[in-house]
Amino acid sequence: MMDSASTKPDYTSRRQFLLAAGAAGIGAGMARFNFRSPGNTIKVGILHSLSGTMAISEAPLRDAALLAMEEVNRQGGLLGRQVEAVVEDAASDPDRFQVLAEKLLAQDQVCSIFGCWTSISRKKVLPVLQQHDGLLWYPLQYEGNECSRNVIYTGSTPNQQILPAVDWLHGRGSRRFYLLGSDYIYPRTANRIVERHLEEIRGVVAGKEYVPLGEQDFQATIKRIRAARPDVVFSTINGDSNRGFYKAFRKAGITAKDLPVMATTLAEAEVRRIGALLTEGHLSTWAYFQSVDTLDNNAFVKKFKDRYGDRRVTDDPIEAAYFQVHIWAEAVRKAQSIDVDAVRETVLGIKYNAPEGPVRIDPQNRHTWKMFRIGEVGENGQFNVLHSSGDPVDPAPWDQTLNSGLACDWKTGHTR
Repeated sequence: MMDSASTKPDYTSRRQFLLAAGAAGIGAGMARFNFRSPGNTIKVGILHSLSGTMAISEAPLRDAALLAMEEVNRQGGLLGRQVEAVVEDAASDPDRFQVLAEKLLAQDQVCSIFGCWTSISRKKVLPVLQQHDGLLWYPLQYEGNECSRNVIYTGSTPNQQILPAVDWLHGRGSRRFYLLGSDYIYPRTANRIVERHLEEIRGVVAGKEYVPLGEQDFQATIKRIRAARPDVVFSTINGDSNRGFYKAFRKAGITAKDLPVMATTLAEAEVRRIGALLTEGHLSTWAYFQSVDTLDNNAFVKKFKDRYGDRRVTDDPIEAAYFQVHIWAEAVRKAQSIDVDAVRETVLGIKYNAPEGPVRIDPQNRHTWKMFRIGEVGENGQFNVLHSSGDPVDPAPWDQTLNSGLACDWKTGHTR
């Protein structure tokens, strides 16, 4: 078993980590590290929330990454060595993400980190990556507008998920949108993008509100939604707040036929925990659904269930957490090195037949060409695919309008 989390010290604050690092002789002020992974293994970090409000969504991504690493090891490993995962639980605490990222890079000297979910957790990790020139593989759809040379983004950008979903709804008669999200970076930036797009296509924001991560009481929210009389609720709620929202929605007697919810963050893992009874008929937009009927996906779903149990499900972030490990492995093979600079260069343009379909790391911006799909929750908890882009959509992660005319230099990670 590659999970070494249970044997690692529990650093609960940055100060505790730095004190421990000093006692161990680790130079916390060093600008960067030479990632040589001494010994017979190549160390990588897995950094996700395995407890707390985000665990409902995030814990399965650890399992997907471990499955991919086991496959790499069965194929002979990399550079004559096996891959060893150092797994850490950030416990849904953004500050803990930062502390553990520093531990992984400084103490464990991992050559890459696979992890994060919320944008605030990623933002907390960025300064640590920059200080040590580390590399994060980020599997989530996100709001874009981040200029970094230290992240490989394998989730969807707004033009690959949010905007085509708005267009799809608008084309089917939805004019009045109620924007409901968790209160942090991704929902707020995503909704700015949605609001501007609705102006362009003559849609209307019927209402907008944000709730804290972990919120379970949505009674007042449901009353405000009813009063606003929207055609659709566009949801960027994250984590187990989805359980409270869909439960309140159904308790109020509102069905998907009465008022559909289009979610950018509700996937099979959440539906499994919430229940199809509460979510049936509602919509989600992703690059991947477990129900995608291809040979590559059917094989992936079988492997995942064989490894973790037949009741488990796959979903879009799980799929990205899986295929990004294989893309990293291919970049290492091409570079014949685990050095960050070498991998950062060889990953550009790499193609991989992922479960969602063919994906490719864009050579300009280190984001991923991905599919766009719309799915409707069925009574079995799986999504019926209503629409697919057919071919991967190229990522457009940087919006100069939102960034006051600044452009991103992806090579340096600086704006100009």
